[in-house]
Amino acid sequence: MSQQNGFKFDEQGLLPAVIQDWLDGTVLMLGYMNQEAIGKTLATKSVHFWSRSRKKIWEKGETSGNKLLVKELFVDCDRDTILVKAQPLGPTCHTGERACFFSKLDEQGLVAQEKTSEASGGILEAVMRTIRDRRTNPQPASYTTKLFESGEDKILKKVAEEAGEVLIAAKGGKKEEIVYEVADLFFHTLMVLGYHDVTLQDIYVELGKRFGKSGLRPEK
Repeated sequence: MSQQNGFKFDEQGLLPAVIQDWLDGTVLMLGYMNQEAIGKTLATKSVHFWSRSRKKIWEKGETSGNKLLVKELFVDCDRDTILVKAQPLGPTCHTGERACFFSKLDEQGLVAQEKTSEASGGILEAVMRTIRDRRTNPQPASYTTKLFESGEDKILKKVAEEAGEVLIAAKGGKKEEIVYEVADLFFHTLMVLGYHDVTLQDIYVELGKRFGKSGLRPEK
């Protein structure tokens, strides 16, 4: 294992590079970089890899147009793995999927045949998937299903109620109560998104447009 500029490359002079969507944290793919690929990635702000099969540097999306624009780079504690936070311009996987990790392992370690988006995002995405599923596949005992059946006015009323509970909890100053009430507000806000078929990605993109910009709130 060689070491250059603080990096610990393997015997082939490579480091694994994990690519993560900068908006929602989804792990998009894994590739390998050598010193030249790292340099090109930093210089162009577009992710470059070393192709182990073709034995050459390549830019992600150089033929498809589905590039990965660099937002930030990090190195792990052992200096032998790179994390790239990037903005994907289209699907990252060569199969046309948004990310490469769409096959789930079952409890026996077998690969499921059907594709899944469960690896994408975090807990908010998981809750959102449940909300969307309950709308498509109602469950009699489900609180989410009952809210959908009650209609939009009931959902909006719950958002207003939970916002009020957050204010009361905040005035009380007790962390656990604030956490509990904000979680309730988040859930019912997600219900609004689900009712109107708005995705969390839509919200992330809007926040991404505003990120790092000071000044007044954008006009509608």
